[in-house]
Amino acid sequence: MNSGQMFNPGMDSAREAGGVAGTVLIPMRFVWPYGGRSVFLSGSFNRWSELLPMSPVEGCPTVFQIIWSISPGYHQYKFCVDGEWRHDEHQPYISSEYGVVNTVLLATETNFGSGINALVAAGSSMDVDNTAFNRAVRISDGTLAEAIPRIAEADLQVSRHRVSTLLSAHTAYELLPESGKVVALDIDLPVKQAFHILYEQGITMAPLWDFCKGRFIGVLSASDFILILRELGNHGSNLTEEELEKHTISAWKEGKAYMNRQIDGHGRAFSKPLIDAGPNDNLKDLALKLLQNQVATVPIIHSSTEDGSFPQLLHLASLAGILKYVCRYFRHCSGSLPILKLPICSIPVGTWVPKIGEPNRRALAMLRPSASLSAALNLLVQAQVSSIPIVDDNDSLLDIYCRSDITALAKDRAYAHINLNEMTIHQALQLGQDSYSPYELRSQRCQMCLPSDSLHKVMERLASPGVRRLVIVEAGSKRVEGIVSLSDIFRFLLG
Repeated sequence: MNSGQMFNPGMDSAREAGGVAGTVLIPMRFVWPYGGRSVFLSGSFNRWSELLPMSPVEGCPTVFQIIWSISPGYHQYKFCVDGEWRHDEHQPYISSEYGVVNTVLLATETNFGSGINALVAAGSSMDVDNTAFNRAVRISDGTLAEAIPRIAEADLQVSRHRVSTLLSAHTAYELLPESGKVVALDIDLPVKQAFHILYEQGITMAPLWDFCKGRFIGVLSASDFILILRELGNHGSNLTEEELEKHTISAWKEGKAYMNRQIDGHGRAFSKPLIDAGPNDNLKDLALKLLQNQVATVPIIHSSTEDGSFPQLLHLASLAGILKYVCRYFRHCSGSLPILKLPICSIPVGTWVPKIGEPNRRALAMLRPSASLSAALNLLVQAQVSSIPIVDDNDSLLDIYCRSDITALAKDRAYAHINLNEMTIHQALQLGQDSYSPYELRSQRCQMCLPSDSLHKVMERLASPGVRRLVIVEAGSKRVEGIVSLSDIFRFLLG
């Protein structure tokens, strides 16, 4: 079968099988490991309308690859090798009226967080049957991963032990700055006013004070604002924009508890207890508390009485502060942590663009700047991520949309005048910005690193103020390869 025969009007039914419509895109790595002079990819994800050129892997001339973003759903694809249509017999495939085609099934948006589902056809685990390629899993800067040192189990255990020993020997008190301010909110404050305060103070969360109980009882964060806006956008919601003007934080927290079905035996709603720590808690326990509870910040609270009355809010501790402490300690003795010299592409840290066939791997979601703000908020909630890379048609990084960006809608009460389905991500990112050129990579917002960067370099960057994650990009093209966050680093360091 020659290459011209694949593209014909009869492919309409196959086009209809090509995935879920929408703006959520999942970058996938397609591989042809069986040689050829010229290799192209086509499939239902591009409506079989063009041949996508695949590039040979440097050092492995028989292995061709391409990263292409596809929507969640069922897809068929095929390779055009030297003018002949071929399928990979080592990947799931089916026979159809269009010949034999490979297949892949990605999770839909509604269960996005589960990553890649099982594939529909019987076959291997889709690992590439090519020894050379297995040694060259990830490529960047034209350098073969084959040349990158592998992590040794002994080095890993020694490094983890030394980090654990350091953190266990020091306390949260050592994270306290010499001077600074901490903002707390009264639970009887209107929600509208609370989010204006978050925006004006440039913070993403604040502890909540209950005057009647005389203690801190929780936090209000950007995630709460996201949930509120989604409720406002839901036509069946009882919470109107007018009510938001007088709706208190306390009333919202009670309503949120009912939404999450946090109800006691008497039918009363109860909120989750405050996740906090004391100044004498050691840094390892503090880091584990942040990770296990999946929170970005923990209030450090001190009380001089046994019953905890008259509490003092001393600091808001985060993984960034703990990482800065680790980096400062090992900065001049990095040799004592062998893993620091390894490139991040050689260690299991971060979320990477998956190869076709990698089972049970969390997919990396990206959005175009023209996607709706509603799509971004839904993805943040459903995929349980804190940020989404915003990319162009070539998957090159333009910007990043984070949970904290939602507070910009408090400016001039923008939330009261927008439609989440009509506002684009690009428009949302421009809110609150006095001036910046379209898609300019702003310094503290959109930090990047390369797959070849050392773990030490990545840790130093993440320890910088305001940096919570780094987008891993291909050198030159800025094509997104993955993302690594503070949480990823500590899960790796603490095992």
